[in-house]
Amino acid sequence: MQRDRKRVLSEFLIVSAHAGDREALDRLCRLWHADLSRHAGRLIGEVDPARDIMQDAWCDILRGLGSLREPAAFPAWAYRIVARKCAAEIRGRQSTRRTAEAYAAEIGGASVDGEQAAETAADTGAIRMAMTALPDDQRVALALYHQDGLSVAEIAVITQTPAGTVKTRLMHARRKLAAVLNPTRD
Repeated sequence: MQRDRKRVLSEFLIVSAHAGDREALDRLCRLWHADLSRHAGRLIGEVDPARDIMQDAWCDILRGLGSLREPAAFPAWAYRIVARKCAAEIRGRQSTRRTAEAYAAEIGGASVDGEQAAETAADTGAIRMAMTALPDDQRVALALYHQDGLSVAEIAVITQTPAGTVKTRLMHARRKLAAVLNPTRD
């Protein structure tokens, strides 16, 4: 099995960095920065937050590099650090969004202008209530997929579960929501 040059070079740079070579750290960053940044961009979907995440991720990567025992594991290890940082950012956004929605509901509750707006508000409230009854893993998968627009593969990385498990969670969550929201439907 032929290993690609990038991975071999990475292993060499990590071993050199473990030996105290600061230039090796710089070369390792330049070698992997574009790939890891693309990964962060895919998970977050925006350029500026992805840049901020990458700064934090590189700090963690460089700080933890000394504890990385197997240099060949660097790519998966670094991608996982980036994914965790992205997941934290997404959780923060969701919390901010929930707070803003709750505030808007309190302030703007009296400004319903017509039957359509009232039905939409009722539907949204019913969906939110039904989602709170879902198990955490299903609720998270559903929110990441439908509210944040992430793909099954991205959700799998964020939640550290196989893509098939994410699909199953989405299926069960949708069925439970349908049963709660439309109980007369078979």
